[in-house]
Parts: sequence; structure tokens; C-alpha cells
Amino acid sequence: MSTETNPHLAQARLVFTLEMAALEATRNALDESFPAVVEKMRETLRQKGKLLFSGVGKNEPICLKLVGTCNSTGAPSCFLNPTNALHGDLGLCAPGDLVFLFSNSGESAEIVALLPLLKRLEVATVAVTGRADSRLAKNCDHALVYRVEREACPLNLAPTASTTAALVLGDALAMALLASREFSREDFARFHPSGSLGQTLLLRVSDIMRSGERCAVRPDNISVHDAILAITKAKSGIVALTEGEGGPLSGVFTDGDFRRAVLKTPEALGLPVADFMTRRPTTIRPDLMAVEALKVFQNRNFNEIVVVDTAGLPLGVIDSQDLPKLKIL
Repeated sequence: MSTETNPHLAQARLVFTLEMAALEATRNALDESFPAVVEKMRETLRQKGKLLFSGVGKNEPICLKLVGTCNSTGAPSCFLNPTNALHGDLGLCAPGDLVFLFSNSGESAEIVALLPLLKRLEVATVAVTGRADSRLAKNCDHALVYRVEREACPLNLAPTASTTAALVLGDALAMALLASREFSREDFARFHPSGSLGQTLLLRVSDIMRSGERCAVRPDNISVHDAILAITKAKSGIVALTEGEGGPLSGVFTDGDFRRAVLKTPEALGLPVADFMTRRPTTIRPDLMAVEALKVFQNRNFNEIVVVDTAGLPLGVIDSQDLPKLKIL
């Protein structure tokens, strides 16, 4: 049976088509209510309030996912179980909080029952629903309505396109909030210290530089021959040259400099390295994030960067070959 006639593939493609149609319709229907909710989220966080997400059935895992997304991007959030809320969990709510209530029909009994209780607690509410004329949409402070012509279920019963639209609408809110707060990669890393991404983003130049015997440092009055010996001993491609012994960086000499020197001056090995070194080279500070080194490599056509302190003294060298092993690329 060809892929064109396989009924399983045909059904799968139909699901994609219907769910993408729901997303497109929801995207096109976005209006001023969306930025109003984002601003309300910003205001809530500025006033040290938190975001709460509540839903039943298929909306519960959607809410839990959005709680995780918001927390990981610095927006304190938690899940409010609508059933447990009626038996004590309303204690999660405090004046100034913002609650997102998810219900496709906007008539879910557990969700609608929360509304008067939340208003009594002076908690702002946002309906996330598929029906603008529902009790939930009409009675919340804000309403975000997604557009779903039909579910991807062949029976048009199982929540599929509607749950996808609700999730993406929630993601859109979280990302709009993130962008408006100028949340950085470093901020993200602080909330993901144990993940591989967080560990990578938290690395600083001092963590990845080669130092000690792996970093060749010599005074700039040596010969090209001695410079090459230093590079070879350090198993590197560069030697940092200083103004006298232990002085600040005055230049660098690389494998590439050596090849160019020999091609131009065959007797270069016996000449002073200062005649061929690169003066005022690009350097980097040890306290910068490691990803800053990647930016330097991407913008410049070389393979090593010397790390210097505030006095210009060489501390180490970063080799671009090390970045893939550290998963910085």
C-alpha cells in the first residue's frame, strides 16, 4: 500500500490539517484583549503577585505545563486544582494574584464555581475558552477566546484541536511576557542550573579557558624559534607575548603568523618574534559569560582568544576547538 493511500497516514495528515487550522484561526482572531492580559500579568508580577492556572480534564496538564513554563522564565506560578480549591486550596490565592481559568465550553461546573470565590478574594481572572458567549468568558475580568471549527477527532468529540489551541495561546502569553520583561539567556540559566542548557549558559570565560602549562606566555623579546617551541609545548596554536617578563599583553603570535612569516621571510626563525606578532589583539575578560567568546569567534576570523585581567595581564587562552566539547556551539 502506497503512502498516498495508507489510511493511517491520511488520518494523521487530517489531524495536522485541522489542528493547524485551529491555530491559524486563533492567531488571526487575536485582538486588544491579548496585550491587555499581558500587561495585567506584568502588573501582577511587579506587585509581587503570582500567576495561577486552573482547569479540569485535558486542561489540567495544559495548566501544569504553563506553570512550568512561567516558573522557568521567572514568573512565579502554580496550579490551582479547581476541586481541591473548594476544600481548602483557595489558600493559594491572595489579593493581587491573577488566575487563568481554562474551559473549552466555558461552562465547566468546577471552574464556574470558582468565579465568585475568587472575586471575593480580590483575585483577577482570565477566561481561556473556546466560547465567547459562555458564563466563564462573560464573568471573568478578561477573556481570551480560541477559535476551533472542529476537533481533529473523527467523531468531533475528543479534545484535540481545542487543547492544542489552548496550549499555544498559553505559550503565546508566556513568551510575550518574557519578551516584555527583557528576560535574558543568563536569567534563564539561573532557573535551570542542573540542566545541560543551564550549565552551558552559566559557564564563564574563566571556566573554559586553557591556563597553566596549556597557555603559552612569553616576553615579546624572544625569537620566532622560541615562540614556536612555546606553542608546541603548550599544544596550542598561539603564544601570548608580554612587555617583558610578567608584563601586560603586547601581542600574540599564532601558527598562522608563523606560516605567513616564513613565506615572506625564510630566515624568520632566527628573527625577533616582535617583527611578526599581531599587536593589539582581540582579548576577552575572564568574568564574561562563555557564550560571549562564541560571539567573538563568530564575528572574527581566528581560532584563539587571549584572556586578560583588568591590568592586561594574560590569564589564559580560549581555543575554539574546545567549544563543541563544552556544548557552547
